[in-house]
Amino acid sequence: MPRSASLVANPSAIFSPSFRSENLTTLTLHTSPSATPSSMSFVSVISRNSIANAEPAAADVFGPRSEHLKRKRPPNIHIPVAPLGYSAESPPARDSADETTDEGVGYCAYSKRGRRGPLEDRYSAIDICRDTNQAVFGVFDGHGGAKASEFAAENLNRNIAAALSGATSEEEMRDAIRDAYLITDEEFLKLDVNGGSCCVTAAFKNGNLAVSNVGDCRVVMSRGGVAEALTTDHKASREDERDRIEALGGYVDDCRGVWRIQGSLAVSRGVGDRHLKKWIIAEPETTVLKIEPDQEFLILASDGLWDNVSNQEAVDIVRSYRNGDEDVAGLSSACYRMAELSVSRGCIDDITVLVIQLGLYVS
Repeated sequence: MPRSASLVANPSAIFSPSFRSENLTTLTLHTSPSATPSSMSFVSVISRNSIANAEPAAADVFGPRSEHLKRKRPPNIHIPVAPLGYSAESPPARDSADETTDEGVGYCAYSKRGRRGPLEDRYSAIDICRDTNQAVFGVFDGHGGAKASEFAAENLNRNIAAALSGATSEEEMRDAIRDAYLITDEEFLKLDVNGGSCCVTAAFKNGNLAVSNVGDCRVVMSRGGVAEALTTDHKASREDERDRIEALGGYVDDCRGVWRIQGSLAVSRGVGDRHLKKWIIAEPETTVLKIEPDQEFLILASDGLWDNVSNQEAVDIVRSYRNGDEDVAGLSSACYRMAELSVSRGCIDDITVLVIQLGLYVS
């Protein structure tokens, strides 16, 4: 099992700006095992109106385009690959450098290393004040090293929790989550390190679900056994994303069948990617909906799954193993089966799958 840490906020050490101690809350954070030092961790508290002066009380938190634009091609921007070595800290007994799993109340997460190098995927789960009805989950797919995905796993969900403390309407929830993504990106860029990460999150508050993403990690929901994608991948192949990038002076080209920005990245949004920050934005797209009884579960996964397993196939696999809202062992088997199916179809990328039972969050 990955490490589980109870975090009691220290206003002088982790929060910016400082808080009075009586406004603090206890967060229970589960993350995938760290392969890099955790000294980069930040927690930032955000408000819709003023990030710098926010003071939320966290106690009730959580609730192919046919025509190609011709232009002179600029030089490719090279993103150095950051070396990643595993720490001397021994991983939990069930985990290794090749795979890791985590089980909690109503959810299960599983990561499997691909054949390209060290595992760069991460995941995290947070419940607020041990209230399992108010929670944030995330899957993070790093590129150019695991520094960005690890930073996002340690900080984005907590930033979302803090930002959503005062949000009530759907619009306020979208704005709060947007702020959380942007401040997480801003804090990571301050570290002046290379690499980036795609992110997808699912936030539960007062019977509502808010799913958000940057990049090509995806959320799929089972509604009565029918797969329903709740996010849209941010790739350079999307016409609206190409238009946005080209309007900013960027160059998008079809490189051997894959659309890439400046001849480099295929994803058009994410945390980090400082060398391409003018075009690779961290602004998420968010969908907010009321959780209904016919909505069975969510599947959050990196593109290592979705490039080889269809949305409906993934839903069918989970349903074949799932045994009610309280079942965890079945979810674990389903996560493993989905990853193995992707590998059997030729996947060499990292794969991370996180399944969440929705019945626990129906109000």
